[in-house]
Amino acid sequence: MQRVESEIARLIKEINYDEVTRLFGMLSGGKRLRAKLILKIAPLSDKAPLLAAIVELIHGASLLHDDVIDEATLRRGVASVNATDGSKTAVMLGDILYSKAFTELVSFDKEIAKTVASSVTALSKGEMMDVKMAENFNADENRYLEMLYLKTATLIEAAAAAAAILAGKDTSSHALYGKNLGLSFQIIDDILDITSDSITLGKPSMNDFAEGKCTLPYIYLHKVLSKEDRGKLLGMHAKVLDEQDTLWIKHKMNEHKTIEKSFELAQKLSNEAMNVMRDDAELVGILQTMIKRSY
Repeated sequence: MQRVESEIARLIKEINYDEVTRLFGMLSGGKRLRAKLILKIAPLSDKAPLLAAIVELIHGASLLHDDVIDEATLRRGVASVNATDGSKTAVMLGDILYSKAFTELVSFDKEIAKTVASSVTALSKGEMMDVKMAENFNADENRYLEMLYLKTATLIEAAAAAAAILAGKDTSSHALYGKNLGLSFQIIDDILDITSDSITLGKPSMNDFAEGKCTLPYIYLHKVLSKEDRGKLLGMHAKVLDEQDTLWIKHKMNEHKTIEKSFELAQKLSNEAMNVMRDDAELVGILQTMIKRSY
């Protein structure tokens, strides 16, 4: 990972603008899941660290834009760029990171470049779908999972597939692994938004629902509530929840086991990914570590 961080630092330095360097330094590196995945799939490739750095710049750009859209003031427990320097600056920084990533991406094989670039189009489409879906309570599980795939899983899927091409490994099995890893990862995050406290999350607890996002636990809850309770849940949608509302939702989720049902889907997707990668202990280990983040 040290080589990846060195490549990221080099790419940022090449932009040759102190303001970009300053702002990028404010961003928390996060788990670097996509980068670690690339290095584990293509450990012998000299170009793997650069590919990992490119994917991390793309991911960073998407988070900057996401924070602006959500009007988020925190990212991983640290003040977001849009909170400290304004939304215009955050959007422009994201654009610079995207542009620099694509500039470097053209040095790779055409198939690799197309795989990663296509995922960015899908990611942007997923972000737009997410915004549109937040306008009303979404009770459609399939629609939610489609958005989740586009917004979150496609870049992880592309990172795994591109690394497989780089290493001369089977692309389809690694792409499936990346897709399911991405979906499981986000479902677990959705669960943690409800079950974890604000300090652990680095943002307000149950913030997704307040922003209008209906994640799986809410979708499953909507299906099983009485007409009266369903109306009460809908009335809370896209509003800041007080302590009483929060306790009511958690009580109902506990009563109907919607957290457990959501986790079961994450586990199923994770098991499918483990199955296609059963001969790769390291990739299986990533999934096992991810799934243990749950409640």
